[in-house]
Amino acid sequence: MGLPERLRKEWFLLGIVLAIAAAKLQPAVGAKGGPLKPEITITYIAVSAIFFNSGLSLKTEELTSALMHVKLHLFVQIFTLVFFPTAIWLFLQLLSITPINEWLLKGLQTVGCMPPPVSSAVILTKAVGGNEAAAIFNSAFGSFLLGSSSSVPFTSIFSQLFMTVVVPLIIGQIVRRYIKDWLERKKPPFGAISSCVLLMIIYTTFCDTFANPNIDLDKFSLIIVVFIIFFVQLSFMFVTFLSSTRKNSGFTPADTVAIIFCSTHKSLTLGIPMLKIVFAGYEHLSLISVPLLIYHPAQILLGSLLVPTIKSWMISRQKALKLTRQPKAPVKV
Repeated sequence: MGLPERLRKEWFLLGIVLAIAAAKLQPAVGAKGGPLKPEITITYIAVSAIFFNSGLSLKTEELTSALMHVKLHLFVQIFTLVFFPTAIWLFLQLLSITPINEWLLKGLQTVGCMPPPVSSAVILTKAVGGNEAAAIFNSAFGSFLLGSSSSVPFTSIFSQLFMTVVVPLIIGQIVRRYIKDWLERKKPPFGAISSCVLLMIIYTTFCDTFANPNIDLDKFSLIIVVFIIFFVQLSFMFVTFLSSTRKNSGFTPADTVAIIFCSTHKSLTLGIPMLKIVFAGYEHLSLISVPLLIYHPAQILLGSLLVPTIKSWMISRQKALKLTRQPKAPVKV
C-alpha cells in the first residue's frame, strides 16, 4: 500500500494529529471566547448537527428497540454512577500514601462522580458502527439523571438537552420519512460526517486545554495525573469490554461498543459547573478541576485512536457470530 492510499485510509488519525498541532500553535483561536466561538458553534450547533445526523441515519425501529434495551441501560448507568466512583475511591486510598497533591486526588474522585457527556460517546460509537441509538439514550439520560440531582440548575440542563439532543433527533427522523428512499439509494457518509465533527470537537477541546491557566502544575505532578487518567480509562474500557462480551451476557458486539464509550466517558460541560458549585470558596478549586480538564481531552483522544481497533474487532466478531448461527448443511450418506 502506497503512502497516498495509506493516508487516505488513516485520514481520521492524521486529522487528530493535525487538530492537536493546530490547537497547540494558536489555542486562542478555538478556545472559549475566541474567533470560532466554540461555546456556540460546538456546544449548540455541532452537537445539534450530530443528533440531526443520527436522526437521519437511524431507522425508527432501531431507536425504539434501543429504548427497550433495559439491560444495556442498567449496565451503563450502574457502571457510571456506582461502580466507577466506588472503584476510583478504592484506587485513591492507595494513591493517598504517595506524595501526589491531595487536591489533585480529590479532583480525581470528582471525575468518577461525573455523568457521561452528550456528544463524544455518541460520535465514537457511530464512528465504530456500534449501537448508536443506545449511546444516544444513555448519554442523554445519564447527563439528565445526575445533573437534575445535583446543584446545577435543572431548567438549564433540561432545556439544553432538549434543544441540542431531542429536537434535532426528532427533526432528523421527520426528514428521514420524506427522503428515506434517497438515503437508502445514495447511502450518504454519515460516519465520515460525524468523524469530521469529532475532529472539530478535538480541536476546540485542546485549544481550551492549552489556553487554560488553571492547568499550571509542576511537570512531575502533571505527568503523573495524565498517566493515572489514561490508566483509569484503559482499565475501565477493558473491564466493560470483558463484562459485556462474556458468554450469555445478552449483548451484541454493537452493544459492547456503546457500553465501552458511554460507561467510561465523563462530561466536562456539566462537570465544571458542578465543581464550581460544590467547591465554591475553596482556594484549591483550580487544582480540583485539573483532573477533569485533562480527562475530557484524554477520553476523546484515546477513544478516537481506538476507533479502528474496536471497529475491526466488532466486524470480525459479527462475522464470527453470523457463521455460528448459519444452519449446518446436512451430511450426505
